Amino acid sequence: MNEIDNDLDLQFKWLQDALDNDNQELFLSRFDELHGYEKAQYYLSLDKEQRELVITFLDGQRLAEIFDDINETEADFHELLKEIPARKAAAMFNEMYTDNSVDILETLSPSELSTYLSLMPKADAQEIRELLNYDDYTAGSLMGTDFISVSENIEIGSAMKIVKQRANDAEQITYVYVVNSSDILVGVISLRSLIVESDNKKVSDFMNTNLITVEPDTDQEEVARIMQDYNFVALPVVVRGELIGVITVDDIVDVIQEEADDDYSRLAGVDVTAEDTPIISALKRLPWLIGLIFLGLGTASVINGFDHLISQVSVLAVFVSLITGTAGNAGTQSLAVSVRKIALDESSGFLKTLLIEILIGLIVGIASGFVIFLIVIVWKTNMMLAVAVGIAMGVAILVANVAGAFIPQFMNKIGVDPAIASGPFISTMSDLTSVLIYFNIASLFLQHFS
Repeated sequence: MNEIDNDLDLQFKWLQDALDNDNQELFLSRFDELHGYEKAQYYLSLDKEQRELVITFLDGQRLAEIFDDINETEADFHELLKEIPARKAAAMFNEMYTDNSVDILETLSPSELSTYLSLMPKADAQEIRELLNYDDYTAGSLMGTDFISVSENIEIGSAMKIVKQRANDAEQITYVYVVNSSDILVGVISLRSLIVESDNKKVSDFMNTNLITVEPDTDQEEVARIMQDYNFVALPVVVRGELIGVITVDDIVDVIQEEADDDYSRLAGVDVTAEDTPIISALKRLPWLIGLIFLGLGTASVINGFDHLISQVSVLAVFVSLITGTAGNAGTQSLAVSVRKIALDESSGFLKTLLIEILIGLIVGIASGFVIFLIVIVWKTNMMLAVAVGIAMGVAILVANVAGAFIPQFMNKIGVDPAIASGPFISTMSDLTSVLIYFNIASLFLQHFS
């Protein structure tokens, strides 16, 4: 990795030298040698004045190569586009892959969007308008229209000529889609088949008709799961069988990252991707934390209700945080597993899941309870106290484990994002149930404490 970074630094230095010397020919020669990702990283590394000079060197196609590889989390597209003349920006959008251009254009104001679309060819502008109408986080919002399709009636040789003609404009050519006279998707043929089969053979003789497709309103998580399960590099999107777009694997990588960030954010009760000022970050975190304070007051009230028990046997207070903390950790572990299973659609039946979680909770609870039982005997030399603490620990872990598994499933059933049952929420709720369990069990052994 260091060798790659060093080589890239050297290439960037050469580009910078050409830029500083206002040598456009040398700059473009070195620029064209870079990978799209490297072009984007170089562009983002420049200050505003340097980017404006680079823009004068580049045409719409070269700018498209840059913006195709800029992630929306890396830059403010609104600010970057201000630096580019409107006509050149419109030419850039026209050269970009449609799914990428739509991702950028949908972040702009209606007036800015209208300006760019008015400067583009009417057919291309209309295509983008249609793509902008699809809801976020759906297959329609992910798909692009830069794919290659051929008729089912043509020969392999003719299909190969079409691929060669359109390859530069297509986002991927691993799959070539086969349609009938009504543009209904009837099959798919790999580039490999087109290369190795005889030119005079029919495409329909070698196409795969076992099609896996999605509708435009299919949720992006479902799209990601399908592409992961089938190891696809592209997935066709159809409406009543008509091929209208294709989702490529690079878009799904972004989706997986987005979904992971979203789940982490919900599990932590905070947006893990936000890069705000300390004050803004604090204001975003406060509502969730203040809400947990009020939930935590329930635990404080329960402890206060057992004040008479603690006053009689003060040693009980020593183990409160130990039991609540351990149960909270167990609940969070169970929660993480449950949320992942829901996300991957791996949830088993209710009864089976219940039995599994009870069994896991019993094993973990008995083991943990036995360990704390031995520790209390050695530490406090009080058999009844050790029994009470051990039993309370085991039961609290069992309850927290089952709750951590089933609260997300319940939320999922009623249509609420299960990740909202976050770690802090489960931990706070486990505190409440653990305290109730601990002091109620301890009260049964009260007369035996010394």
